[in-house]
Amino acid sequence: MTELYHPVKIGNVELSGNLFLAPVAGYSDSAFRSVCIENGAAFTYTEMVSAEALVRKNLKTEILMQRAYNEKAYAVQIFGGEPEIMSQAAGIVLEKTHCEVIDINCGCPVPKIIKTGAGSALTRDPDRLYKVAKAVVDAAGSVPVTVKIRSGWEQKLMTWSEAAQAALEAGVKAITIHPRTRAQGYEGFSDWGIMKALVEKVAGKVPVFGSGDLFKPEDAKRMLQETGVDGVMFARGAMGNPFIFKDAVSLLTTGSYVPVPADLRIKTGFAELERLVKETSEAHACLEMRKRFAAYSKGIQNGAALRAQIVHASSVQDYHNIFDPVLFD
Repeated sequence: MTELYHPVKIGNVELSGNLFLAPVAGYSDSAFRSVCIENGAAFTYTEMVSAEALVRKNLKTEILMQRAYNEKAYAVQIFGGEPEIMSQAAGIVLEKTHCEVIDINCGCPVPKIIKTGAGSALTRDPDRLYKVAKAVVDAAGSVPVTVKIRSGWEQKLMTWSEAAQAALEAGVKAITIHPRTRAQGYEGFSDWGIMKALVEKVAGKVPVFGSGDLFKPEDAKRMLQETGVDGVMFARGAMGNPFIFKDAVSLLTTGSYVPVPADLRIKTGFAELERLVKETSEAHACLEMRKRFAAYSKGIQNGAALRAQIVHASSVQDYHNIFDPVLFD
Protein backbone atom coordinates (compact mmCIF):
# COMPACT_ATOMS: atom_id res chain seq x y z
CA MET A 1 0.00 0.00 0.00
CA THR A 2 2.94 2.37 0.48
CA GLU A 3 3.11 3.10 -3.27
CA LEU A 4 -0.18 5.02 -3.03
CA TYR A 5 1.53 7.64 -0.84
CA HIS A 6 4.61 9.00 -2.56
CA PRO A 7 6.58 12.14 -3.42
CA VAL A 8 5.38 14.34 -6.29
CA LYS A 9 7.18 16.81 -8.52
CA ILE A 10 5.47 19.91 -9.96
CA GLY A 11 7.97 21.27 -12.44
CA ASN A 12 11.07 21.96 -10.36
CA VAL A 13 9.20 21.78 -7.03
CA GLU A 14 9.67 18.52 -5.15
CA LEU A 15 7.01 17.61 -2.59
CA SER A 16 7.34 14.93 0.06
CA GLY A 17 3.82 13.55 -0.37
CA ASN A 18 0.71 13.60 -2.56
CA LEU A 19 -2.07 14.76 -0.22
CA PHE A 20 -2.90 18.43 -0.73
CA LEU A 21 -5.23 21.11 0.60
CA ALA A 22 -7.34 22.59 -2.19
CA PRO A 23 -7.96 26.31 -2.66
CA VAL A 24 -11.22 26.95 -0.79
CA ALA A 25 -12.74 30.45 -0.95
CA GLY A 26 -13.30 31.89 2.51
CA TYR A 27 -11.47 29.06 4.21
CA SER A 28 -7.91 28.32 3.13
CA ASP A 29 -6.22 31.35 4.65
CA SER A 30 -2.74 31.04 6.14
CA ALA A 31 -4.11 30.15 9.60
CA PHE A 32 -6.06 27.15 8.31
CA ARG A 33 -3.30 26.12 5.90
CA SER A 34 -0.78 26.08 8.75
CA VAL A 35 -3.01 23.73 10.75
CA CYS A 36 -3.34 21.42 7.74
CA ILE A 37 0.44 21.32 7.30
CA GLU A 38 0.90 20.43 10.97
CA ASN A 39 -1.50 17.56 10.37
CA GLY A 40 0.19 16.07 7.34
CA ALA A 41 -0.73 18.11 4.23
CA ALA A 42 2.21 17.93 1.82
CA PHE A 43 1.18 21.03 -0.14
CA THR A 44 -1.40 23.79 0.18
CA TYR A 45 -3.12 26.35 -2.04
CA THR A 46 -4.38 29.79 -1.11
CA GLU A 47 -8.01 30.64 -1.68
CA MET A 48 -8.53 32.14 -5.14
CA VAL A 49 -7.17 35.64 -5.58
CA SER A 50 -8.54 38.13 -8.09
CA ALA A 51 -6.01 39.11 -10.76
CA GLU A 52 -7.94 42.33 -11.37
CA ALA A 53 -7.77 43.26 -7.67
CA LEU A 54 -4.02 42.57 -7.58
CA VAL A 55 -3.38 44.83 -10.55
CA ARG A 56 -5.47 47.52 -8.83
CA LYS A 57 -3.23 47.12 -5.76
CA ASN A 58 -6.00 45.97 -3.43
CA LEU A 59 -4.29 45.45 -0.05
CA LYS A 60 -7.01 43.09 1.18
CA THR A 61 -6.27 40.80 -1.75
CA GLU A 62 -2.57 40.78 -0.97
CA ILE A 63 -3.31 39.53 2.55
CA LEU A 64 -4.95 36.43 1.05
CA MET A 65 -1.61 35.45 -0.47
CA GLN A 66 0.62 35.57 2.58
CA ARG A 67 2.68 32.48 3.36
CA ALA A 68 1.88 30.53 6.54
CA TYR A 69 4.74 30.36 9.03
CA ASN A 70 5.30 26.63 8.38
CA GLU A 71 4.81 26.56 4.60
CA LYS A 72 8.06 25.49 3.00
CA ALA A 73 6.25 25.49 -0.33
CA TYR A 74 2.79 26.63 -1.34
CA ALA A 75 0.74 27.74 -4.33
CA VAL A 76 -1.12 30.98 -4.88
CA GLN A 77 -4.26 30.52 -6.97
CA ILE A 78 -5.33 33.42 -9.17
CA PHE A 79 -8.43 33.92 -11.31
CA GLY A 80 -9.21 36.12 -14.27
CA GLY A 81 -10.23 35.95 -17.91
CA GLU A 82 -7.90 38.47 -19.56
CA PRO A 83 -4.40 37.26 -20.53
CA GLU A 84 -2.72 40.65 -20.01
CA ILE A 85 -4.25 41.17 -16.57
CA MET A 86 -3.34 37.60 -15.57
CA SER A 87 0.22 38.15 -16.75
CA GLN A 88 0.55 41.31 -14.65
CA ALA A 89 -1.04 39.55 -11.67
CA ALA A 90 1.44 36.67 -11.90
CA GLY A 91 4.30 39.16 -11.71
CA ILE A 92 2.76 40.80 -8.64
CA VAL A 93 2.22 37.41 -6.98
CA LEU A 94 5.87 36.49 -7.39
CA GLU A 95 7.06 39.91 -6.25
CA LYS A 96 4.90 39.89 -3.12
CA THR A 97 5.08 36.23 -2.07
CA HIS A 98 7.92 34.28 -3.71
CA CYS A 99 5.48 31.35 -3.80
CA GLU A 100 6.67 28.09 -5.33
CA VAL A 101 3.70 27.53 -7.69
CA ILE A 102 1.03 29.69 -9.35
CA ASP A 103 -2.30 27.97 -9.97
CA ILE A 104 -4.99 29.22 -12.34
CA ASN A 105 -8.62 28.76 -11.36
CA CYS A 106 -10.47 27.35 -14.38
CA GLY A 107 -13.26 25.72 -12.40
CA CYS A 108 -15.15 28.12 -10.12
CA PRO A 109 -18.87 27.82 -10.96
CA VAL A 110 -19.99 31.05 -9.25
CA PRO A 111 -21.87 33.32 -11.73
CA LYS A 112 -20.08 36.56 -10.79
CA ILE A 113 -16.72 34.88 -11.54
CA ILE A 114 -17.90 33.25 -14.76
CA LYS A 115 -19.31 36.44 -16.26
CA THR A 116 -15.81 37.97 -16.20
CA GLY A 117 -14.56 35.11 -18.38
CA ALA A 118 -12.82 33.42 -15.45
CA GLY A 119 -13.36 30.19 -13.50
CA SER A 120 -15.44 27.58 -15.33
CA ALA A 121 -15.71 29.91 -18.32
CA LEU A 122 -12.10 28.98 -19.11
CA THR A 123 -12.84 25.25 -19.10
CA ARG A 124 -15.71 25.99 -21.52
CA ASP A 125 -13.42 28.01 -23.81
CA PRO A 126 -10.12 26.13 -24.32
CA ASP A 127 -8.77 28.79 -26.70
CA ARG A 128 -9.09 31.46 -24.04
CA LEU A 129 -7.72 29.05 -21.43
CA TYR A 130 -4.63 28.57 -23.61
CA LYS A 131 -4.08 32.33 -23.96
CA VAL A 132 -4.53 32.94 -20.22
CA ALA A 133 -2.31 30.01 -19.20
CA LYS A 134 0.40 30.93 -21.74
CA ALA A 135 0.44 34.52 -20.50
CA VAL A 136 0.90 33.35 -16.90
CA VAL A 137 3.51 30.73 -17.84
CA ASP A 138 5.54 33.36 -19.72
CA ALA A 139 5.28 35.82 -16.82
CA ALA A 140 6.17 33.21 -14.19
CA GLY A 141 9.50 32.24 -15.72
CA SER A 142 10.98 29.29 -13.82
CA VAL A 143 8.05 29.13 -11.35
CA PRO A 144 5.70 26.28 -12.30
CA VAL A 145 2.16 27.16 -13.35
CA THR A 146 -0.73 24.72 -12.83
CA VAL A 147 -4.46 24.72 -13.59
CA LYS A 148 -7.57 23.43 -11.85
CA ILE A 149 -10.40 22.58 -14.26
CA ARG A 150 -13.88 21.08 -14.21
CA SER A 151 -15.31 18.36 -16.43
CA GLY A 152 -17.26 20.86 -18.50
CA TRP A 153 -19.96 23.50 -18.65
CA GLU A 154 -22.91 21.11 -18.51
CA GLN A 155 -23.62 17.49 -19.39
CA LYS A 156 -24.03 18.38 -23.08
CA LEU A 157 -20.82 20.41 -23.13
CA MET A 158 -17.98 18.34 -21.63
CA THR A 159 -14.75 20.12 -22.50
CA TRP A 160 -12.26 18.71 -19.97
CA SER A 161 -10.18 16.98 -22.67
CA GLU A 162 -9.84 20.11 -24.82
CA ALA A 163 -9.16 22.24 -21.74
CA ALA A 164 -6.44 19.88 -20.56
CA GLN A 165 -4.86 19.86 -24.03
CA ALA A 166 -4.85 23.65 -24.12
CA ALA A 167 -3.21 23.77 -20.69
CA LEU A 168 -0.53 21.30 -21.75
CA GLU A 169 0.23 23.26 -24.90
CA ALA A 170 0.53 26.43 -22.82
CA GLY A 171 3.21 24.79 -20.69
CA VAL A 172 1.51 24.06 -17.37
CA LYS A 173 3.28 21.64 -15.03
CA ALA A 174 0.24 19.94 -13.43
CA ILE A 175 -3.50 19.65 -13.93
CA THR A 176 -6.09 19.22 -11.18
CA ILE A 177 -9.59 18.16 -12.13
CA HIS A 178 -12.80 18.40 -10.15
CA PRO A 179 -15.01 16.18 -12.35
CA ARG A 180 -18.29 18.02 -11.87
CA THR A 181 -19.75 20.36 -14.46
CA ARG A 182 -20.28 24.07 -13.91
CA ALA A 183 -24.04 23.36 -13.92
CA GLN A 184 -23.65 20.84 -11.08
CA GLY A 185 -21.85 23.30 -8.84
CA TYR A 186 -21.19 21.17 -5.75
CA GLU A 187 -24.33 19.05 -6.11
CA GLY A 188 -24.60 15.42 -7.13
CA PHE A 189 -21.48 13.33 -7.45
CA SER A 190 -18.14 13.86 -9.16
CA ASP A 191 -17.39 11.53 -12.07
CA TRP A 192 -14.14 9.79 -11.22
CA GLY A 193 -14.26 8.03 -14.59
CA ILE A 194 -13.40 11.37 -16.21
CA MET A 195 -10.49 11.69 -13.81
CA LYS A 196 -9.16 8.31 -14.92
CA ALA A 197 -9.61 9.28 -18.58
CA LEU A 198 -7.62 12.47 -17.99
CA VAL A 199 -4.78 10.48 -16.43
CA GLU A 200 -4.73 8.27 -19.52
CA LYS A 201 -4.83 11.29 -21.85
CA VAL A 202 -2.00 13.13 -20.11
CA ALA A 203 0.03 9.90 -20.05
CA GLY A 204 2.60 11.08 -17.54
CA LYS A 205 3.52 14.35 -19.29
CA VAL A 206 2.60 16.22 -16.10
CA PRO A 207 1.08 15.09 -12.79
CA VAL A 208 -2.70 14.87 -12.57
CA PHE A 209 -4.39 15.58 -9.24
CA GLY A 210 -7.94 14.67 -8.29
CA SER A 211 -10.53 16.61 -6.32
CA GLY A 212 -14.18 15.94 -5.51
CA ASP A 213 -16.04 13.85 -2.92
CA LEU A 214 -13.06 13.31 -0.62
CA PHE A 215 -14.60 13.30 2.84
CA LYS A 216 -12.67 10.56 4.63
CA PRO A 217 -9.26 8.85 4.31
CA GLU A 218 -10.83 5.86 2.59
CA ASP A 219 -12.04 8.16 -0.21
CA ALA A 220 -8.46 9.26 -0.91
CA LYS A 221 -7.27 5.67 -1.05
CA ARG A 222 -10.07 4.70 -3.42
CA MET A 223 -9.45 7.70 -5.70
CA LEU A 224 -5.75 6.89 -5.96
CA GLN A 225 -6.48 3.22 -6.65
CA GLU A 226 -9.36 3.66 -9.09
CA THR A 227 -8.20 6.63 -11.15
CA GLY A 228 -4.40 6.52 -11.10
CA VAL A 229 -4.08 10.22 -10.20
CA ASP A 230 -0.70 11.29 -8.87
CA GLY A 231 -2.20 13.04 -5.86
CA VAL A 232 -5.46 14.07 -4.25
CA MET A 233 -6.74 17.43 -3.09
CA PHE A 234 -9.01 17.68 -0.05
CA ALA A 235 -11.44 20.61 0.04
CA ARG A 236 -14.70 20.36 2.01
CA GLY A 237 -13.42 17.13 3.58
CA ALA A 238 -10.72 19.08 5.44
CA MET A 239 -13.12 21.65 6.93
CA GLY A 240 -13.22 21.05 10.66
CA ASN A 241 -11.04 18.02 10.02
CA PRO A 242 -7.47 18.98 9.10
CA PHE A 243 -6.55 15.62 10.66
CA ILE A 244 -7.81 13.96 7.48
CA PHE A 245 -4.31 14.39 6.05
CA LYS A 246 -2.42 12.43 8.70
CA ASP A 247 -5.25 9.90 8.91
CA ALA A 248 -4.99 9.37 5.15
CA VAL A 249 -1.19 9.11 5.31
CA SER A 250 -1.55 6.48 8.02
CA LEU A 251 -4.16 4.57 6.04
CA LEU A 252 -2.08 4.64 2.87
CA THR A 253 1.16 3.60 4.57
CA THR A 254 0.03 1.24 7.36
CA GLY A 255 -3.50 0.23 6.39
CA SER A 256 -5.24 1.85 9.37
CA TYR A 257 -5.61 5.05 11.37
CA VAL A 258 -6.88 6.18 14.77
CA PRO A 259 -9.49 9.00 14.72
CA VAL A 260 -8.56 12.16 16.60
CA PRO A 261 -10.31 12.61 19.99
CA ALA A 262 -12.81 15.44 20.47
CA ASP A 263 -10.63 17.49 22.81
CA LEU A 264 -7.78 17.64 20.29
CA ARG A 265 -10.19 18.81 17.59
CA ILE A 266 -11.31 21.71 19.78
CA LYS A 267 -7.73 22.57 20.81
CA THR A 268 -6.78 22.69 17.14
CA GLY A 269 -9.65 25.11 16.57
CA PHE A 270 -8.22 27.37 19.26
CA ALA A 271 -4.76 27.21 17.67
CA GLU A 272 -6.33 28.30 14.39
CA LEU A 273 -8.26 31.09 16.14
CA GLU A 274 -5.10 32.39 17.81
CA ARG A 275 -3.26 32.59 14.48
CA LEU A 276 -6.19 34.25 12.75
CA VAL A 277 -6.36 36.90 15.48
CA LYS A 278 -2.66 37.69 14.94
CA GLU A 279 -3.07 37.86 11.17
CA THR A 280 -6.26 39.95 11.11
CA SER A 281 -8.09 41.15 14.24
CA GLU A 282 -10.02 39.58 17.09
CA ALA A 283 -13.33 40.78 15.69
CA HIS A 284 -12.68 39.39 12.21
CA ALA A 285 -11.16 36.15 13.48
CA CYS A 286 -14.02 35.42 15.87
CA LEU A 287 -16.60 36.04 13.17
CA GLU A 288 -14.71 33.85 10.71
CA MET A 289 -14.23 31.06 13.25
CA ARG A 290 -17.97 30.62 13.83
CA LYS A 291 -18.31 28.35 10.79
CA ARG A 292 -14.97 26.68 11.54
CA PHE A 293 -15.75 25.86 15.17
CA ALA A 294 -19.16 24.62 14.00
CA ALA A 295 -17.28 22.21 11.76
CA TYR A 296 -14.80 21.21 14.50
CA SER A 297 -17.71 20.43 16.83
CA LYS A 298 -19.45 17.99 14.48
CA GLY A 299 -19.69 14.54 16.01
CA ILE A 300 -18.92 15.85 19.50
CA GLN A 301 -21.34 15.08 22.32
CA ASN A 302 -23.91 17.90 22.67
CA GLY A 303 -22.50 19.40 19.46
CA ALA A 304 -25.84 20.90 18.43
CA ALA A 305 -26.07 22.84 21.71
CA LEU A 306 -22.50 24.07 21.26
CA ARG A 307 -23.23 25.24 17.72
CA ALA A 308 -26.26 27.18 18.94
CA GLN A 309 -23.84 29.20 21.11
CA ILE A 310 -21.08 29.44 18.49
CA VAL A 311 -23.23 31.57 16.16
CA HIS A 312 -23.19 34.32 18.80
CA ALA A 313 -19.45 34.20 19.66
CA SER A 314 -17.71 37.53 19.04
CA SER A 315 -14.60 37.34 21.25
CA VAL A 316 -11.92 34.81 22.15
CA GLN A 317 -13.37 34.71 25.65
CA ASP A 318 -16.77 33.77 24.21
CA TYR A 319 -15.21 30.70 22.61
CA HIS A 320 -13.50 29.77 25.87
CA ASN A 321 -16.82 30.11 27.70
CA ILE A 322 -18.38 27.73 25.20
CA PHE A 323 -15.64 25.11 24.97
CA ASP A 324 -13.74 25.16 28.28
CA PRO A 325 -16.48 23.11 30.00
CA VAL A 326 -16.01 20.50 27.25
CA LEU A 327 -12.22 20.53 27.49
CA PHE A 328 -11.98 20.54 31.26
CA ASP A 329 -15.05 18.53 32.18
